Amino acid sequence: MGKDIIIKAANTVPSERQYNWQQMEFYAFAHFGINTFTNREWGKGDESPSLFNPTDFDAEQWVEAVKSAGMTGLILTAKHHDGFCLWPSKYTEHSVKNSPWKNGKGDVVKEVADACKKGGIKFGIYLSPWDRHEPTYGSGEEYNTFYKNQLRELMTNYGELFCLWFDGACGEGKNGKKQEYDWAGYYSLIRELQPGAVINICGPDVRWCGNEAGKCRESEWSVVPSSMVDNEKVAEKSQQEDDASFAKKVDSTDEDLGSRKVIEQASDCVWYPCEVDTSIRPGWFYHKNQDRKVKSLKKLIKIYESSVGGNASLLLNIPPDKKGRIADADVKRLKELGNYIKNTYSENLAKGAKANASECESDKVSANMALTDDKKEFWKPCDGTETAELTVDFGKTVKFSRMVLGEQILVGQRVEKFSIYAEKKGKWKNVFSGTVIGYKKICKFRKTKASKIKIVFERSRVCPTLSKLEVYR
Repeated sequence: MGKDIIIKAANTVPSERQYNWQQMEFYAFAHFGINTFTNREWGKGDESPSLFNPTDFDAEQWVEAVKSAGMTGLILTAKHHDGFCLWPSKYTEHSVKNSPWKNGKGDVVKEVADACKKGGIKFGIYLSPWDRHEPTYGSGEEYNTFYKNQLRELMTNYGELFCLWFDGACGEGKNGKKQEYDWAGYYSLIRELQPGAVINICGPDVRWCGNEAGKCRESEWSVVPSSMVDNEKVAEKSQQEDDASFAKKVDSTDEDLGSRKVIEQASDCVWYPCEVDTSIRPGWFYHKNQDRKVKSLKKLIKIYESSVGGNASLLLNIPPDKKGRIADADVKRLKELGNYIKNTYSENLAKGAKANASECESDKVSANMALTDDKKEFWKPCDGTETAELTVDFGKTVKFSRMVLGEQILVGQRVEKFSIYAEKKGKWKNVFSGTVIGYKKICKFRKTKASKIKIVFERSRVCPTLSKLEVYR
């Protein structure tokens, strides 16, 4: 069983929607709603819609700010735990239709969806399963019908969605009872109406990294035991109100999710990749007293390179202010981050280089295939070759400090351990050692001069593959 499940894990691959999502890499969260105007993180559900009145709402400004950082999509909190809807839902009066904003004729969801489409980025929805305003919450089937009706509104009126993002927040309703969510029913409706959308966190497509501090594991496996798909459907694992210690927590018991040891003990495995979510500020909603507490550029760079460069995606929250705009401090930092990413990863020194490998299964998967821009091309040795080497000759001496590697995940995630060497005066010197690669691995090391580099795949499942090999200064 042990060997069979490892072979199965090596050949477990993403669905088309998961693969498309993986290529987005970095996208935004926008927490915006009644909490923006009450200075809270969690509303109680008794807030008057009259409080919602952004004076200079500009969704296109949001999109411009998000794009300046190099982000590819935006997820909007269409409804948070307070139950206030940012669209004129037919199923509740607790929404923008009863606010003074645009005389009750406004629709935040529509304006953000339209701005994303115009700006060329993807749009996603967060719809809190916990609704502290709705009287039917805690009733069971009646509330689940209400929730599905709201899901249907959002999935049929605002164009294509790339993501439906859920947390497992679950508190008592007005009747003193907790709601049992019909996750299977929610998923079925999403697959029917938005088949291309990934279902994140409390869903089967993308899992939560386990903290809100912007950290992922040193070895972040996309293939994990199938039992993990149900792990996040509980409040205590995905939401803790005002708990600073939780936001920094990485549970050591969950550190290893996909090693051989873990997979060998599993009855089955699935492709369930990781998303890292964190906020650019201490809070998730806008608070004026946090204008001076925006994460530093250095901190954001570290989060970006360790998450996007650690086989995860990065969901960075950018909360709009009471005017309905992204605050100046956030806009400035996003531009700085975008400039850093653009300047650092623009000139690939491996372009035009030549590659050779210790083994290639065929000419169609030769070593040079790892250097092309075609995401479908890749290098691969024969099945059963768990250790291999790939050498890149630049043809001249170059100076570099990082490499970006990527496996061909369309055939599976396989690399378990690897090292990078640079040739200096005829000798190979180790500059980096790592474990998993997955979709994308950013390897940073001291600035090095060399005319050749070598990647040694020290341990793999079935055999390693490589579809991305880029070198940067």
